[in-house]
Amino acid sequence: MGQVMLINASPRAPKSNSKQYAEMFAKVCPMETSYFAVTRNNHRELCQSMEDFSDVLLVFPLYADGLPVTLMNFLKTLEQNAPRWKPRVSVLINCGFMEPEQNDIAVRMIRLFCKQNGYPFGSVLKIGSGEAILSTPFRILVRSKMKKLAAAIAAEKAQTWKVTMPISKNMFLRASTSYWTNYGKRNGITKEQMETMKIEE
Repeated sequence: MGQVMLINASPRAPKSNSKQYAEMFAKVCPMETSYFAVTRNNHRELCQSMEDFSDVLLVFPLYADGLPVTLMNFLKTLEQNAPRWKPRVSVLINCGFMEPEQNDIAVRMIRLFCKQNGYPFGSVLKIGSGEAILSTPFRILVRSKMKKLAAAIAAEKAQTWKVTMPISKNMFLRASTSYWTNYGKRNGITKEQMETMKIEE
């Protein structure tokens, strides 16, 4: 059985939800896993390390309906510094929207990269409702899908799953509005300030 290289490509990797998801995956994966976070200066090092793994799991958040710049920059380096033995690439993506389908375009971007650069494409887990789901009892739903993702990667299968909180959109909207309003209040920002398009005065 091979090994999985977990690559956290979140712009705020050390304190990211993606790190929590990567840790959750490592706990349920039957294969040996190693965790790496993308930084500004370790792109080539990560490219070289890929040669030691049968699989790579890219873990990252959705940014503006696409890939975060952290991941895009790394992929540019990878394109120019491909390992001799190309591992299978799978995706674990999360977004703040309730609908996990919001992640579809970003997944297609990774799939296209793999096709153009000769990497086998593996399995996908798309998570909706972002960090909210991690702090609720619905976390167990994520863990269940995570087990399936890990099993598929170990079996060299290409499958896709999605998961989100099983609540109504109105309930999610009310809860998320309350969360961000309180978050702003803790940082001295009013709801009215958050609703404006002005970033700086």
